[in-house]
Amino acid sequence: MKSGSSTDSSTPSLATPHGFADDPRSRFLRRRPPDAALRWVESELGARVEGVRACKGGSSSAIHLVRLSRGTSRLTVVLRRYVIAELNDEEPDIAEREARVLRLLNRCEITTPELLAVDTSGDRAGAPAIVMTRVPGRVEWSPTDIEPWLHQLAELLPQLHDSPITVADGVQPFRPYEPESWGPPPWMRNPKLWDGALEVFHGARLDPDGVFIHRDFHPGNVLWRRGRVAGLVDWQAASVGPRTVDVVHCRSNLLSRFGAEVADRFLTIWQRMTGCAYHPWAEVVMLVDALHWNTRHTQDPAHLRSLESLLERRLAELRP
Repeated sequence: MKSGSSTDSSTPSLATPHGFADDPRSRFLRRRPPDAALRWVESELGARVEGVRACKGGSSSAIHLVRLSRGTSRLTVVLRRYVIAELNDEEPDIAEREARVLRLLNRCEITTPELLAVDTSGDRAGAPAIVMTRVPGRVEWSPTDIEPWLHQLAELLPQLHDSPITVADGVQPFRPYEPESWGPPPWMRNPKLWDGALEVFHGARLDPDGVFIHRDFHPGNVLWRRGRVAGLVDWQAASVGPRTVDVVHCRSNLLSRFGAEVADRFLTIWQRMTGCAYHPWAEVVMLVDALHWNTRHTQDPAHLRSLESLLERRLAELRP
């Protein structure tokens, strides 16, 4: 992996991207869809299922490629099923929201999936489900040359944020996710930072910016073909809010995968490319959830310390 200098022993080892591990949750999501779900797809599309293949990378839903035949024609579609009970309890309208956004994405310059069918209640598919067109391409988590890879990731954001899609179109406003616990993570060296983060979380929104955002923007949702970006997928969290939300979320994934140098490089590229100032508010409120999430999912003490250090810097930037 090229990063402007030769790789040496100080380069962090690459963490497994979320959703690509062989853990119980991932195995559950990759199980073959039940017959009821496949019959629903056949009924909606007037075609016959010829084959099914699980897609890696999902963590909130089961995603499968479904090969279909319709007369002499063949096509492959994407079936997404929301099968995590606690997620459906928290967000019972999640499939409906995603379907609404997919219908609006013709206003976006980026190549995105098109909605083919939706079962918002799950009465027919066995769980809330969506069928959409397949965007050809593959996820790239291990680029051979990281600089142009980062540039192409950053180039997607102004195309996305300039899309004329607003809350008037029924898109949800941005809201930070609540943490698993309101108490500080036990590993934090300075729990007062947690208190400061909660004060910001529960306080007034400090970044008034409001544009169409992906809300889950990171390399795992970007598809590539022949070294170029081919499309952007996974729109269930799309919102209207500060553009820095997408930058923050991508940075957090780059941080866990590649380390602070690459994550900061992405931020620098985005700032130079767009001329936008980076507002620290979004990073602070999103770290409230991320700190507890990483407590449960991350075994690397160095990564946890880097998150605490990041929170400290962002809180300092918010002080008058």
